[in-house]
Amino acid sequence: MRVYSFSRGGIHFTDPTVPPRDSSITAFLPGLSVIPLVQHIGSKANPVVSVGSRVSEGMLIGRGQGLGSANIHATVPGRVVRTVSWKMAEGLTNDALVIKLDGSFEKLGRHEEIFPWQSLPAFELQRIIAEYGIVEMEGSGRPVSDMFYSLRSAGTPVTLVVRCVFDDPWLAADYVLLRERLEAVAEGSRIAARAGRMDRIVLVFSRGEKDLGQQLLEAMTKAELPVSLALVGARYPQRNRRELELVLERFAREEGIELGTILALGPATLAAIHDAVKLKKTILDRYVAVGGSAIKKPQVMKVRIGTRIGEIFAECGGFIDKPRRIGSGSPLLGRTVVDLDEPVIKTSFAIFAILPGQIGGGARSKCIGCGECRVVCPVGLDPEALYKYMNGSDSRDVHVGRAAECHGCGCCEVVCPSRLPLSTSIIRSALKGN
Repeated sequence: MRVYSFSRGGIHFTDPTVPPRDSSITAFLPGLSVIPLVQHIGSKANPVVSVGSRVSEGMLIGRGQGLGSANIHATVPGRVVRTVSWKMAEGLTNDALVIKLDGSFEKLGRHEEIFPWQSLPAFELQRIIAEYGIVEMEGSGRPVSDMFYSLRSAGTPVTLVVRCVFDDPWLAADYVLLRERLEAVAEGSRIAARAGRMDRIVLVFSRGEKDLGQQLLEAMTKAELPVSLALVGARYPQRNRRELELVLERFAREEGIELGTILALGPATLAAIHDAVKLKKTILDRYVAVGGSAIKKPQVMKVRIGTRIGEIFAECGGFIDKPRRIGSGSPLLGRTVVDLDEPVIKTSFAIFAILPGQIGGGARSKCIGCGECRVVCPVGLDPEALYKYMNGSDSRDVHVGRAAECHGCGCCEVVCPSRLPLSTSIIRSALKGN
């Protein structure tokens, strides 16, 4: 079976401090849950409960407001004891409701009632997905209902791409979720295809996961649409939209099929769609990869949304030594965490604590002009020249017109021996119009 890969740049990224991908463990339920009102790309959800209110598991506590915003639900039963606000590393403010655990669970440990969905029309499936606050859990947190809405004016065939590309070892949690909930991911894919009125499903797997791809293909036998399996390279950033579309164009030509508009969703999002539609269940928990060189026992954990990061690290044995950096996401491009009381949210696929020697943990120094950033850029940019120009240390602007082509994969930052924030600076400057 042919393997499709983008032709230029990229890196083979490995990290021995990532947790094993063999299984997950369930984290302890938090006594206090911190439920942020922003777990998506849009504006803050409007709280519909207040301090003193009693809430049940899965109850609506924040209503989404417009495009980009999603509903927020309580993940444990109890009482709202206070509200909190904090500034994140980017300077943005987030607000949250703090729930003290108390009362009985309606989902945990109970028999799951199955709701038939096969006869539901697309608009009803979309309504359920929106009501249950399903967002793109492997990405920016864009509401899935917004993604479906954007397909209305596609004007071409629409293909659901089930993105199982593990080019970053810190995607370990999604890999474990796929293995443990493969049937849910398969049915979630069928539901998503119906809700989005799609014409075809393509399962995209990294080359080393061919067997797992075949298992998912076999589980898709009930799909109403044509289903194909495509194998792609594991070189980072293969899962990025640009690199994914490049290889899928070649795959479609050779297979003689028309993909048209592509909507790519990952296993965690598809499992959440399954739970919302078939089990009437909100996003209560998240598979999270917990690791890094500062963590005593890295592991993949199934964590309740709202659990504080400090509590999760404690369950992994705590720190070996004082971390240089703590963050959420992959150390490649992850967000720095400034307070261990910050909670796990819908998009938290990994949290890490790293010592100075690990990627993402070193101190910055001056550029030495090695040119490694140019070698790995999949777009063919000159990150060094762009960075120097945008920081005022170089007056030449021969490359600045191409800054908007940078999609922030971070390859240049990974290989930079001076640990300069190359792609981060380029993206920010491009957004400002510099």
